[in-house]
Amino acid sequence: MKNIVRRTTLIVRDVERSARWYEHVIGMTRYYEGDVVLSGVGMAAGKQGDRTHLVIMQCEHPEIGMIGLLQWVDPPLPAPAGIPTSVTYGNPTFVLSSDDCREALRRAREFGSHIHSEPHEWSVTGADGQLKHFVSVSVFDPDGYFYEFNQALA
Repeated sequence: MKNIVRRTTLIVRDVERSARWYEHVIGMTRYYEGDVVLSGVGMAAGKQGDRTHLVIMQCEHPEIGMIGLLQWVDPPLPAPAGIPTSVTYGNPTFVLSSDDCREALRRAREFGSHIHSEPHEWSVTGADGQLKHFVSVSVFDPDGYFYEFNQALA
């Protein structure tokens, strides 16, 4: 059996604000945008007939690494109080390879994102057994999804 993870879809409060964050902070572009009426079968949220708006953001690869941003339009999906600033069970951690994590941090700060960690250096033994060195920053998007930007050091 062959399966390929192509996209992760995130439920967001304001799809336009979120799309701007992904464009400005990560450098993604809009791949698709449109309204989707739910069938009531496939999505484990909402109900049949709910109208949503979906924006799919794309990085450099043409088929993988996409992020869908899904907002309930009619009826609106009630959002939980507050924006998460920590990660626990059920919350994804997105790890990005970056050529300039300090610039990503600057842009996230400019957007008003919650910053979890400032630039810091660290090392880990990779799958090939070699020690790999990084500088990293960690931030949250407008809905509290966690992003770790890693920049490899020579």
